[in-house]
Amino acid sequence: MTLAEPTLAVCFAPQLPEKLIADRAYDSDPLDARLAERGIELIAPHRRNRRKPRTQDGRKLRRYKRRWKVERLFAWLGNFRRLVVRYERHLVNYLGFVQLGCIIVLLRHYL
Repeated sequence: MTLAEPTLAVCFAPQLPEKLIADRAYDSDPLDARLAERGIELIAPHRRNRRKPRTQDGRKLRRYKRRWKVERLFAWLGNFRRLVVRYERHLVNYLGFVQLGCIIVLLRHYL
């Protein structure tokens, strides 16, 4: 939870995301308030031992249930040693191999 805000601070995207999907460890009312000030909606399931009243209903958590698709892609890309070790010195070359890895994953699992 402590790295959420520093990670967003060095985000290389042109604009901050509207929604941030995280796991149970990020269930924090102060973090939710600080992200809301920046215009970011935090979607994270509540911890089981939460003492304060719930702040999210099931509608928002539907997005959380689809989070496995992104995690599965990262797991599949982890099978390519060249991406894990990062032999490429230049970012353009590394990005090309990441895109090639995504194409190979797509061809393996959807054709």
